[in-house]
Amino acid sequence: MHARLREYIKSALLRTHAIAATRKTTLEAVARFVASKRAAGEAAELIFICTHNSRRSQMAELWAAAAARHFGIDGVRTFSGGTQATVFDPRAVAAMERAGFLVRNLGGENPRYRVTFSEDAPELECFSKTYDDPFNPAQGFAAIMTCSDADEACPVVLGAALRARLPYDDPKVADGTPEEVSRYDARCLQIAAEMLYLFSRAT
Repeated sequence: MHARLREYIKSALLRTHAIAATRKTTLEAVARFVASKRAAGEAAELIFICTHNSRRSQMAELWAAAAARHFGIDGVRTFSGGTQATVFDPRAVAAMERAGFLVRNLGGENPRYRVTFSEDAPELECFSKTYDDPFNPAQGFAAIMTCSDADEACPVVLGAALRARLPYDDPKVADGTPEEVSRYDARCLQIAAEMLYLFSRAT
């Protein structure tokens, strides 16, 4: 792990005890999905879904990948998507950088980012897309709904082997206010703690 990210993970692990019991139940269901796929010798593919694929789902995709690596769980592939495509919001990108991820912006109207969390892990490619974009898996994945709007808009996610509801409050509500940075950082830390809890139970 990158050094700053390694220290951030230590702090996030201290917060796993505060996760609500109902959310732990959901996280444990996804952990069982991951464990069952690995036991069958298959890739455990997770797609995190929110409306615009701009903030929460992107952050969860990256944290899930980092958490799997932290606990030495191989065979995990993480993705994200929305019911609509917009951009990976720069405020969310900045929050991930503050946590210790290294990010390269390749540019474009819908920028593509190359993100790493470790010197010996492959880069992850992040950009806003719909959940059924060809970039994402089409069958046998776990669909994790990170916002209520997407959950309600997609009563069925075709191809999903598991559907889990794990909504996060949208940091967008603080955009342009003095609380903007703290709100994004709080959401980043919450997602980090929950993804670390998930993969602690997937071993």
